Amino acid sequence: MARIVVIGAGIGAMTAAARLAVAGHRVVVYERGRTYGGALGRVERDGFAFDTGPALLQLPAVYRDLFVKTGKEPLEKCVELSQVEPAARHVFADGTTADLPNASRAGVGEALDAALGDGAGARWAAFMNRARDAWDRTRRPLLEEPLWADWKVFAEREPYPSVARKRLLRRERRAVTLGEIAEFELGGDARLRALLEHFALGAGLDPRTAPASAAILPYLEQTFGVWSVAGGMRALARAVYERCLARRVEFEFGAAVTRIVEKDGRAAGVELADGSVTDADFVVAGVAPAALEGLLPGVDPRAADDAPARSGMPSRLTVLLALSGSRPEGTPHRTVVHAADRAAELAALFGGGDAMADRPTVAVTRPDDPAAVPDGAHEAVTLTATVPAHRAAADDRASREVFAARAEQLITHAERAVPGLRERLLWHEVRTPSDIAEATGADGGAVPAPTLAAADGRHLHPANSTRVQGLYAVGGWSHPGGGLPHAGMSGTLVAGLIVEGPEFRGSQ
Repeated sequence: MARIVVIGAGIGAMTAAARLAVAGHRVVVYERGRTYGGALGRVERDGFAFDTGPALLQLPAVYRDLFVKTGKEPLEKCVELSQVEPAARHVFADGTTADLPNASRAGVGEALDAALGDGAGARWAAFMNRARDAWDRTRRPLLEEPLWADWKVFAEREPYPSVARKRLLRRERRAVTLGEIAEFELGGDARLRALLEHFALGAGLDPRTAPASAAILPYLEQTFGVWSVAGGMRALARAVYERCLARRVEFEFGAAVTRIVEKDGRAAGVELADGSVTDADFVVAGVAPAALEGLLPGVDPRAADDAPARSGMPSRLTVLLALSGSRPEGTPHRTVVHAADRAAELAALFGGGDAMADRPTVAVTRPDDPAAVPDGAHEAVTLTATVPAHRAAADDRASREVFAARAEQLITHAERAVPGLRERLLWHEVRTPSDIAEATGADGGAVPAPTLAAADGRHLHPANSTRVQGLYAVGGWSHPGGGLPHAGMSGTLVAGLIVEGPEFRGSQ
């Protein structure tokens, strides 16, 4: 039985902890905050409750596997999952609205034809067929296995089979970015382009530079579906935490790790803020790369000097709305209100500053969940927009004023999805990038994106193994990247590497 210390109680770290405990190891989790879950936070006030992280779950099979492998109770006995229908309503800049069904590619095609005109569905379906090829080529080697030592094979090879675009008297071109897929392969319809590009924006990626392999993002949603959890995503975090406790994982909250103890090139334990030292045979770090480097002064923990390292990711601005009046019958769980000016949105978001477009793309979440409201005469609504990371303290007054103004912009824009919103508004709270930084430790409140192939490796994440023997990285800032399914996958990979050793090649 090995002694294992886990730094952080995020969802990926807890996934690793539960699997390692089932394998017979003694696992202790040190979390600097007062609770578990990392990005899966929850705000409760006046009988209202809001998720402050992801609103929906993709690929629940990742967590079904976790619960099967760590105990006899399956996931569905611990949380109540429901497929949302429709998967999303889209309100485009020109006022066109499209309801896209959940996990039905044929249904999506029919909905696009009805909303955007004949042929839109066929163009989207042809794109999704090519996205399926990209998924088939990358699913196992890039998501379900540890990052190969020869990771550059993913950097150099584009798995998306783009269509050649013939141009008069010029060489043909193929799409190499998601934006070029929209331009070359979707027929020039601005609404189809907005539909495709919002998947990149939601993941914090610039569609103008995101590789064509980002086509797997809409493929995942429209093929495998999206799911809500009764009680919000915080209920999923609680279920994983309770599974850890049932497997005798120990948790210490309010316990900040200040240093990873290294002896002879091997992780040998951790030092806490109070000066105490805990010995360990293995250390699993569920922190961002910069934070991990800070725990190892003078040591680059990456597996190799040229290993991939993600940086410069944007953050999220979240506005929590308490409304009077019940949720109307037939209201979609999620509505995407697209930007009034996509070019201006991209310029503001990825231009290197910290500005926000006047009316950016905003996701409006309206759960049909009694646990979210004090009674049936009220509604809880969450607005989320991708914004630049912001390096300021959570209590910085000037920053709070800036984000308060931006929240007002989001509320105004969201009225396209929630008519009469301001008349129903009782109060609202704003969660800024600084709040995310405080909860997760990520610099500027940055939110990690999923790993993607191609683009010279710029969209890969550091390997779970490090050059310090016995030290492993877990969670959204390590392979295979951000998002709930990917965080769970990283926990599975780390547990496999510790239990089976470097020869581990993923679950079969």
